[in-house]
Amino acid sequence: MPLSRASPSSPPCPPVISPPVDVLVLGFANLVADGISMEFGDFVSSGTEKDAAVMERMVTEWEVANRSGPQMTQLIRYYHALGMDVHDATTVVNIFSKYREILVDEQMTAKKGILPAEETEKPWKSGLVTFASFLVFGCAPLLSFIVLIPFTQSDTVKFIGATVLSALALLLGIAKARIAWRSLYYCVDS
Repeated sequence: MPLSRASPSSPPCPPVISPPVDVLVLGFANLVADGISMEFGDFVSSGTEKDAAVMERMVTEWEVANRSGPQMTQLIRYYHALGMDVHDATTVVNIFSKYREILVDEQMTAKKGILPAEETEKPWKSGLVTFASFLVFGCAPLLSFIVLIPFTQSDTVKFIGATVLSALALLLGIAKARIAWRSLYYCVDS
């Protein structure tokens, strides 16, 4: 069945491309919603990571207090596997055994691969930083619409501006990869 054509008296179809104001409203709404989601996810994961480290520390403290012999032997083997002479590894572990907190920290790092949880670390701060960063860098493509509104009415120019600012954000991710000596995939993806 062929498509019927609209009569000349029917209202015109809405434009396919939204006006810049719609782009800004929807863009900022999406940016804030995504930022809140990222913030909450970071808050929850940071809190969980900290709680897990605290629990593992309690377990390690018990192990050091109640099973110090096998714990010290494991550390000696660990340091020897890293290339330390057995005599030197034994000396280091014997020194650590005099300082229970240091021995617990070394056990957590060497045996479990967990860095000790910092008491000053606050998950809500981590979430807030994530939210702020997401808003600041996520605004880059939208800024072209705001900055170019007084200068041009051309949606094409505004789109090109948004594309250029998006490319700059991508270059920021590449710079992060170079500075941190990480794979480009992980830095651009995160």
